Amino acid sequence: MSKAVEISSLTKDFGSVKALNSLNLGIEEGQVYGLLGPNGSGKSTLMKIMVGLIKPTSGSVRIYGSDPQADPITVRKVVGYVPETPRLYDFLTGREYLDFVADLYGVPLGVKRERIKHFLEAFELKGREDEMISGYSQGMRQKVVIIGTLLHKPRLLIMDEPLNGLDPRSAKIVKDLLHKLSHEGVTTIFSTHILEIAQAICERVAIMYKGALLLEGKVEDLKTTAGMPGSSLEDVFLKLTGTDDVRAVVEELVK
Repeated sequence: MSKAVEISSLTKDFGSVKALNSLNLGIEEGQVYGLLGPNGSGKSTLMKIMVGLIKPTSGSVRIYGSDPQADPITVRKVVGYVPETPRLYDFLTGREYLDFVADLYGVPLGVKRERIKHFLEAFELKGREDEMISGYSQGMRQKVVIIGTLLHKPRLLIMDEPLNGLDPRSAKIVKDLLHKLSHEGVTTIFSTHILEIAQAICERVAIMYKGALLLEGKVEDLKTTAGMPGSSLEDVFLKLTGTDDVRAVVEELVK
């Protein structure tokens, strides 16, 4: 299977803080791939480097063979990105925003209208599309961002906490859609703090901690490697990241 993403010796420093530390990772085409780690582990920094928003200190990233820094246009044509904290144009309506995004990617007029119509109906935004985004709830804004990400049919989806604010029905649509797209060769890199979601939808996961890769592989294999067969992914994660003292913390809080 060909690699959608190849990361080699990737390092990113913010002053004295090492956000990524000589990271090596390969993600095969068509996978739903989970990036897990506590806050500050480097997940969002890695995603921003992959889409060309941040320049690495050293090392390399290749997206379908292209460098996001040297050839950003080629990379952005094939990538759809959902940031952890999306910024929308509040002075536009939902429909105007989606029209704008589709036009940026050169989606033909007829195709654009059809896709927008279908997505608005699926995410239950039909009837609200001509309202200003400034009046949308967090969940509605998240839906608009996800729709805009999918309109040009990217080969690689990079999604940082994409289910934030979504109602259960919409979250289910996104999860099922990612599985469906994976069968068509679309690769998804998916960051989440909800480990049950990662265990349910990700073919492989990488557990990051302080900018380094602790463990990578299929969920069941990770449990065996960690010496915890039969445990949940949450238990493995807490053990590996040194945060498995939750019970003691809770006991202290209720004193």
